[in-house]
Amino acid sequence: MTADPERAWLGVVAADHAASGAEQGWIQLHHGKRHGVARLSRGDGFVFYSPTRSLGDKKPLRQVTQLGVVADDEPYRAAPMNMGDHGIVQPWRRDVVFAAVRAVGVHDLDLELTRDRNWGYGLRLGLIPLSIADFLTLRTAMTI
Repeated sequence: MTADPERAWLGVVAADHAASGAEQGWIQLHHGKRHGVARLSRGDGFVFYSPTRSLGDKKPLRQVTQLGVVADDEPYRAAPMNMGDHGIVQPWRRDVVFAAVRAVGVHDLDLELTRDRNWGYGLRLGLIPLSIADFLTLRTAMTI
């Protein structure tokens, strides 16, 4: 992963879900809904921010856990899966080429993202634009 992307995004999921997606080379957001992943384009930088280790954990993690580049042109439907309280869904996904990275604490770096006192408020949306400068800072800090 050497080329710098023109756009970058930050998706919010628990660390275990981020790791599972990265291992399999895809992302899904908003419990498999299409609208988030449809905003992405081939070549966009993508990072997972994980507020917790697992969905429902009370102990905060607050780490950027995975980093990659979108590798396809359109969202696609995955096989139906059980999403617990959300029932059986056929989630929308995007393929991402993930780099070998180590997780970093979001407050351990000087990021444009966290300069605003209320930076975490926007994370409730599950997907937010990320500055290229922040993506490059994270890529440098996280790459193994």
